[in-house]
Amino acid sequence: QGDSNPAAVPHAAEDIQGDDRWMSQHNRFVLDCKDKEPDVLFVGDSMVQLLQQYEIWRELFSPLHALNFGIGGDTTGHVLWRLKNGELENIKPKVIVVWVGTNNHENTAEEVAGGIEAIVRLINTQQPQAKVIVLGLLPRGEKPNPLRQKNAKVNHLLKASLPKLPNVQLLDVDVGFVHSDGTISYHDMFDFLHLTGGGYAKICKPLHELIMQLLEETPEEKRAALA
Repeated sequence: QGDSNPAAVPHAAEDIQGDDRWMSQHNRFVLDCKDKEPDVLFVGDSMVQLLQQYEIWRELFSPLHALNFGIGGDTTGHVLWRLKNGELENIKPKVIVVWVGTNNHENTAEEVAGGIEAIVRLINTQQPQAKVIVLGLLPRGEKPNPLRQKNAKVNHLLKASLPKLPNVQLLDVDVGFVHSDGTISYHDMFDFLHLTGGGYAKICKPLHELIMQLLEETPEEKRAALA
């Protein structure tokens, strides 16, 4: 897909509002890389960013020395730009969690999947020791709508393409958010897109288990190699 895919081209977010907040957040993350030594790095859009506001972040992820590099509204291209411009420097995380793609409104499902693959390839190159977890895109909207179908298609494409890349796995975190009548509850997603504390609790348990498994794998592999 390469550069012919607009979703795989790194670009900074346009400062439409005029307060330069996006760049300020990016610069803060770059400084965090110099000051902190994360074992786990989360990067993505508001789905990542808002997780930090809930108790479950402090309960499950803070103890793992996790950093949260989520920015609301980010697309795959924005995350690529951030990772290429300092957010992967001076750190050596063991696990990197990527969750982005639901804001790529101008791209097709194929382009979004290609953009996510480009992020994984960049991480593979710059942080070869890191194990990557890509979180599947969640359904959105109270009732069935084209964006749900698009996000499901992105996940379907990633299921086929990610196994071809090293050190990465796709984690499907849709724990049944769509009810049998086709609706999503505001108890899970307060605005039918962003998760509530209860919604995060549902997805964070399997995610935490997988991260723990990947963090524990490393010393065992070393021991096996020495035996």
